[in-house]
Amino acid sequence: MASESAAAAASASSPAAARAGGGKDDELADLVRRIVDVLSRYSDRLPFDLDRQKLRSLTTLAAIAITIVFAWKLLRAPPEQPRRQRRRDAPSSSNTSSRSQPGALVGTDACSSVDSRAHEAINQLFQPLTLEQLVRHKLSEGRRVTCRLLGVILEETTPEELQNHVTVKPSVLEVLLEIAKICDVYLMEHVLDDESEEKVLSALSEAGLFTSGGLVREKVLFCSTEIGRTSFVRQLEPDWHIDSSPEIVHQLSRFIKYQLHISPQQTERVSPNVFSSASLEQFFGGLDQR
Repeated sequence: MASESAAAAASASSPAAARAGGGKDDELADLVRRIVDVLSRYSDRLPFDLDRQKLRSLTTLAAIAITIVFAWKLLRAPPEQPRRQRRRDAPSSSNTSSRSQPGALVGTDACSSVDSRAHEAINQLFQPLTLEQLVRHKLSEGRRVTCRLLGVILEETTPEELQNHVTVKPSVLEVLLEIAKICDVYLMEHVLDDESEEKVLSALSEAGLFTSGGLVREKVLFCSTEIGRTSFVRQLEPDWHIDSSPEIVHQLSRFIKYQLHISPQQTERVSPNVFSSASLEQFFGGLDQR
């Protein structure tokens, strides 16, 4: 009777074990697919071009390697030990049958615990990046940034408009302040008179850009010509320059490590170190996918 009960318990637990094994295989395959997809999407945010076919092979190999390490660590985790039976009754057919069932339940609980840890680890691995992480990644360890105001930070696009009104784009504030936390930021613009300068500074202040930890008022520079802005950039030697003028971007492409051309229209790439985007927040914040 004892042997029959043990055989019955083993046969009952074998389908559960098979399902657990199949679940782990599915988990492993799902993990590989997710890692490949994430790495492929992450490559779109790199400040240089990559061959898609080569990237697919590399990301697949990387995903398999990460998965193997992950699975190895998971399998090394010690299973939960069943508690010892305090009562030591004489062995009988009824006792043997009753003891076989808790053992099967403990095995099922251990599998559930492993699956739970696997899901938790996967969810942590694929947590979305914060804005700070996105900005740091885009800047590629850059430490100084110069940026034009018209068409990038301001709604206005010409110096003539600044004589009448100045409007800061609300959508750029969060990204610009995040850049200012990790970089030395200089804003600059070509203006036609002193009144325009005052209007610009007042608008930036009212938008909260000069608060503690934000931009520095003295690092907002003004000039009377477009050539003056080019001269500012070359003297400051930034890691990144952001501009809405294709002519200025083209002139500086030989001297500046990276440039970002802000343009509502899709533009042709003039140099490998020049990137384009419809807005500052789209490129640095990753709020809108390219």
